[in-house]
Amino acid sequence: MRAALPRSHMENVHSGQRVAVLADAQNLYHTAQSLYSRNIDYAALLEEAVHDRQITRAIAYVIRADSPEEESFFDALVDIGFETRIKDIKTFGDGTKKADWDVGMSLDAVTLANHVDTVVLCTGDGDFSRLCSHLRHEGVRTEVLAFEESTAEELVAATDEFTDMSADTDRFLL
Repeated sequence: MRAALPRSHMENVHSGQRVAVLADAQNLYHTAQSLYSRNIDYAALLEEAVHDRQITRAIAYVIRADSPEEESFFDALVDIGFETRIKDIKTFGDGTKKADWDVGMSLDAVTLANHVDTVVLCTGDGDFSRLCSHLRHEGVRTEVLAFEESTAEELVAATDEFTDMSADTDRFLL
């Protein structure tokens, strides 16, 4: 197992930085459930991601699966300060289900790149490694907040800073 990258917020962060926070709620939820049987503390997540900088946008990408508690969860995200992007889960003829926000998150990140200094991705999905590389090439700092155990190595390698949420579960989990 690889060692987590050291925290370097103090070296590369200043209060004038403009930050966009993009949270892959499904990825975070499933990881927190499988590793710890707990839920994410989105207020703590947003606080860590912004880290005394100027927030430009905070977007949580969620899936509607017709679960009784999901509308209150979506409302709670808004109360914390996230915009929500909601996609309905699709069920195919063979019974398989699919819903992900990879393309939507990537398009939002590229669109926001001209308006921010830093994009913080809250996901461990390795599909975002190319996005990080692209944003860095465009002069945008990238940071990832996720659980190290389930974060793709190529994502950690592609970002400027990785924060392992498993290192402080009392803070990041309810």
